[in-house]
Amino acid sequence: MSYILSSGIQVAEHSYSQSKVKSLIKELFPLKPHEINRLLPVFEHANIEERQFAMDLEWFQSEHGLSERNQIYHEKAIEYAKDAINTCLSNTTFLKREVHSSEVDHVIFVSSTGISTPTIDAYLINEMKMKDSVKRTPIFGLGCAGGTSGVAKSYEYLKGHPEENVLIVCVELCSLTFQHNDPRVSNFVGTALFGDGASAVLMIGEKSPLRDLGQTSLIEVSSSSSRIKPDSTDVMGWRVVDSGFEVIFNKSIPRLVKDFWYNHMRDVLQERGVEVQQLPFIIAHPGGRKVLEGYQEVFNLPEKTLEFSRDVLRKHGNMSSPTVHFVLNEAMKSKPAAGTKSFMTSLGPGFSSEIVSLEWM
Repeated sequence: MSYILSSGIQVAEHSYSQSKVKSLIKELFPLKPHEINRLLPVFEHANIEERQFAMDLEWFQSEHGLSERNQIYHEKAIEYAKDAINTCLSNTTFLKREVHSSEVDHVIFVSSTGISTPTIDAYLINEMKMKDSVKRTPIFGLGCAGGTSGVAKSYEYLKGHPEENVLIVCVELCSLTFQHNDPRVSNFVGTALFGDGASAVLMIGEKSPLRDLGQTSLIEVSSSSSRIKPDSTDVMGWRVVDSGFEVIFNKSIPRLVKDFWYNHMRDVLQERGVEVQQLPFIIAHPGGRKVLEGYQEVFNLPEKTLEFSRDVLRKHGNMSSPTVHFVLNEAMKSKPAAGTKSFMTSLGPGFSSEIVSLEWM
């Protein structure tokens, strides 16, 4: 068994309303006016009110190469991740005392929006003064599935190391991928959805010395499940070009929610002996309005079941891997009663689905 003990989140410093971003994209996007006007309703239909970016809107008015974008990613990723970690390890809402960085035994670092060797976790270990025996597992390329996958990987590790503590860190700067000369609909949709942020989640094994530090109920992680759809690598991801990362979004994603994800979630529910009606909420990655509608439709869920996910999407947009941890953070702050069951779930490139089962103790 393993448990979620604390969490922390960090948004980027430049916050803009959806209408302000829409006005900028209307001016910048490389399409004729009538073509842009046909696509602009995507902004209103996204159910997003504001988003946060690493750079101000003036930065997006100029073209930038991969080198410049990646340098910004490197600097900002370290900054935001440090802030999320500090919040997680000192969060008095969830902890009776601050957890020192030297008490972390393993760092799982998840990111897909920039490149760094050594990976960003090495810089974080140095700056956070972690012990030199700390283990590192950097993960690249999972995209939106990364937040749930990080929790799953931590759960699997802690089964074999029950006395240890794992810190999962996710950071994404999706906004830096905007491409001035890419007229594809995928690029346009990305401008209406993406935001920037970071998260940290502290998990502990059943024999961890930190087990009694919980200010609120511990969350038991009792299973993990992964599923990949064969021959679907073209559904979601990046295309690396000289100017950076071009986003890939296939219009089949909402349909995949209704069959591929539904089948996966149905199987997990059956394996765990849980009825979906027992779940007061699901910690679902809010990939977009249509994704959340798909989750709701296939299981005929009440509106409140995805309330935390909708709230995060409305306030921050889709930040890729950290977003599901923002949803987790909201659920934890609501202090569910002991015995409350839920699932964390995300979809990502591959095309893949990740699900972990949760229960408040």
